[in-house]
Amino acid sequence: MLTKRIIPCLDVKGGRVVKGVKFRAHRDAGDPVELAAFYNNEGADELVFYDITASSEERGIMREVVERTANSVFIPLTVGGGLRTVEDIQRMLESGADKVSVNTAAVLDPTFISRGADRFGSQCIVLGMDARRVPGADPLRWEVFTHTGADGGRPASLDAIEWAVRAVELGAGEIVVNSIDADGTKSGYDVELLRAISEAVTVPVVASGGAGTPEDLYQALVAGKADAVLAASIFHYGEHSIHDVKEYLNRKNIPVRI
Repeated sequence: MLTKRIIPCLDVKGGRVVKGVKFRAHRDAGDPVELAAFYNNEGADELVFYDITASSEERGIMREVVERTANSVFIPLTVGGGLRTVEDIQRMLESGADKVSVNTAAVLDPTFISRGADRFGSQCIVLGMDARRVPGADPLRWEVFTHTGADGGRPASLDAIEWAVRAVELGAGEIVVNSIDADGTKSGYDVELLRAISEAVTVPVVASGGAGTPEDLYQALVAGKADAVLAASIFHYGEHSIHDVKEYLNRKNIPVRI
């Protein structure tokens, strides 16, 4: 049985790791290189680095910070933020990333996914999806948002489930599903959203947005059917350690790398 992955997330703004609530009111959480090295030693299975304002500021990702972060870890590193071209992807892979996460550029031009997958392989291309519940929708529906580093993002008029399926058809090898509604609230992941996407696609799904306790991670993996869980606040501010989370999941019979 494949082990479930525990992945700390570094949201980087102005060269510092930050964490907000629903993509707003960011507060400082430390130096990305130092945190990356810490999580590497703590037993994280992977690491995600997002330059969260690159797309909204219409600039490239901070390559020098990515390089220093990659040099400090020996676990798989996914990098996202402001990637617009196949050449951007290549630069990130050359800087030490193992995978790249695409969001805004992929929504604006879905062939970006297929061009990246054709060039580097689907295993390198991660769809980063930021989704919000459609108020009052029955049955439940979620809308995709882009440019989420700036004041909550922009609605893309895309159904999240349909976009997930389409992205996999285009070549995405993994999907990080981030709930805007739950982001930074520490009230638990959007399990319904996770389950809907997990059941609709054939690639690994990573839960993101809302982790507050080890039980939240457990619910994302079991009820949400996620293959991995991404978390930030609970790790950055010392509320829970990666070791404690893995021990908790192990006691609940979830296969994890101890």
